[in-house]
Amino acid sequence: MNPQNESLLDYKTQDYGHDPTEVRHTDTYTDEYVRGFVEKWDELIDWDQRWAAEGDFFIEQLQSRGVRRVLDVATGTGFHSVRLIEAGFDVVSADGSPYMLSKAFENARRRGHVLRTVQADWRWLNRDVYGRFDAVICLGNSFTHLFSERDRRKALAEFYAALVHDGVLILDQRNYDAILDHGFSSKHKYYYCGEKVSAEPEHVDEGLARFQYSFADGSVYHLNMFPLRKRYTRNLMHEVGFQSIDTYGDFLETYHEEDPDFFVHVASKQYDEAEIVEEPSAELPKEAQQ
Repeated sequence: MNPQNESLLDYKTQDYGHDPTEVRHTDTYTDEYVRGFVEKWDELIDWDQRWAAEGDFFIEQLQSRGVRRVLDVATGTGFHSVRLIEAGFDVVSADGSPYMLSKAFENARRRGHVLRTVQADWRWLNRDVYGRFDAVICLGNSFTHLFSERDRRKALAEFYAALVHDGVLILDQRNYDAILDHGFSSKHKYYYCGEKVSAEPEHVDEGLARFQYSFADGSVYHLNMFPLRKRYTRNLMHEVGFQSIDTYGDFLETYHEEDPDFFVHVASKQYDEAEIVEEPSAELPKEAQQ
C-alpha cells in the first residue's frame, strides 16, 4: 500500500488547539471527521429511523420536478445517495472527507450498490465533478461548515453552475435562529435519531456553534459550525441566482419559526421574469462577511 494512502486510514484524534471556540475556519472540516468519528456516525444517524422520519419528502420533491440526475455534494456515510439510487435516480456522490466517502462506499456495497464517489471541495466543485445535474442536494446541516460569506457564495455559485438551466438545489440547515434567540431545545426526531447518542451545543455565539457528540461507549467528538440564520441563507441563495425558494420546517410547509429542528430550502434555478422581493438582510458578524 502506498504510504500516503495508508496514512489516510490512521486513527487520529480531533485537535482544536488550546481554545476550540476560536477555531472558525472552513478548512477545519476535513480534520474534524477523523476515522473514529466517521465509524461511529451511523450510530448517530440511525438509517432506519431517519428513513421513517423523512418519509418520501426528498423523493417527491425531485420527482415532481422531473429530476433524473442528482449530485449529492455532502454524501456523508451515504444515506441519501443510497436512498435516491433505490428510488431510481442516477446519483453521483461527493464529499470533502475521504473517510466519509470510504464509509459511504462500504455502506452502499452492503446494500448491493456501487457508488460513484468524488472527493471534492465545494468551492472548486466543478473542477472535480463533471457534467450537469438536474438536482444538487446538500443535506445533513453540512453547509454550516463554511465559515466565511466568501466561501458560502463560492460554494453556492458552484452548485448553481453544476445544475442544468431548470435545475433545483435542496439544502438544509439546523434551526440556528431558535438556538441563538431562545436556547437549545431539540426533539431529535428527524436527523439525529440514534439511540444512546447525544448531539448538543457546547458553545454558541453569533459566529460559532460548537456541538458535542457523545456516544454510548463514552467517546466524545466535536464539530465547529457556523450558525446560519434562515433569512440570511435564503437571501444568499437569491443573490447567487436562484429564482424561487421554498423553505420547509422539518419537512412541513407551514410551521412556527421556533418549532422545527431543521429547515429545508428548495431553490429553483429556472428563470422567472416576475420580480423577486428579498427579505431584509440579516446581520452577520464582520468575520463571517469576509
